[in-house]
Amino acid sequence: MTTRSFGETITTAPKERSPARSTWQRLWSANGPGYLFLLPWFIGFFGLTVGPILSSFYLSFTDFNLLNPPKWVGLANYTRIFTADPKFVQSMRVTFFFVVFSVPLKLAFALGVALLLNRGMKGLPLYRAVFYLPSLLGASVAIAVLWRQLFAGDGVVNDFLALFGIQGPSWISNPRFSLWTLIILSIWQFGSPMIIFLAGLRQIPQDMYEAASLDGASKWRQFWKITLPLLTPVVFFNAVIQTIEAFKSFTPAFIISGGTGNPINSTLFYTLYLYQEAFGFFRMGYASALAWILLAIVAVFTAFSFLTSKYWVHYDD
Repeated sequence: MTTRSFGETITTAPKERSPARSTWQRLWSANGPGYLFLLPWFIGFFGLTVGPILSSFYLSFTDFNLLNPPKWVGLANYTRIFTADPKFVQSMRVTFFFVVFSVPLKLAFALGVALLLNRGMKGLPLYRAVFYLPSLLGASVAIAVLWRQLFAGDGVVNDFLALFGIQGPSWISNPRFSLWTLIILSIWQFGSPMIIFLAGLRQIPQDMYEAASLDGASKWRQFWKITLPLLTPVVFFNAVIQTIEAFKSFTPAFIISGGTGNPINSTLFYTLYLYQEAFGFFRMGYASALAWILLAIVAVFTAFSFLTSKYWVHYDD
């Protein structure tokens, strides 16, 4: 409101704010503090996760040895992997053998222990903690060193067999048995899936077992007709997680074989071969291509699991 000298009054409209600026201010006042608290996570996610992923994808098409700038070679790395790399074929063979045997055996053993613990025994929290402990320690360097000592030619396992007059081989230096020692170590780390199985068993209504018992169903038939079908979502979850972990297994093979994958490349896991190419021969471009192939393999297995789950996984509906 302004007044001129002759008594004439003129009304002026207030200055309008920009709609875009007003919207931005409202959004910032509502969400700004939250984004500030998330800023460290964003820096870590994009700087330590997304950035290296995109860099490795670019490097997979280059010849890079850490000393010289990356040199673009196109699909040469992938062509060599699939056509002229026998160690790649061997590492795939070893890894798939490990996955095919270790995952089902670990899940079966974990389910068996979970069924025993689900029977209502005393001291259940203590047993759960004791059985879960190997999952916390199994992937450590110390346990891998201990495992190498247990299965050595003069190790505890052969000492135990000698009590019965059996002369055991040097398990870790014999290509017939070396990979099986790693599979046994993987099965020993059954604690994590066991805890998940036990939680799933606790969710099954007991009245279903009571009704089955009244109908004369045996315990074995109850397991196949009630327990296992209702537990299939948990089996599916454990199978996917343990398969991914099996493909990523590295530390036990590295420690037990001394980083070589010997004897005769019988413990040359895919991840160990990738490590050798990257940090043994400094072929970072080639190792990046190997890493992306591993990602594709895991993605295919995971997608296949989800696509086939509708035929055997039973949910409440």
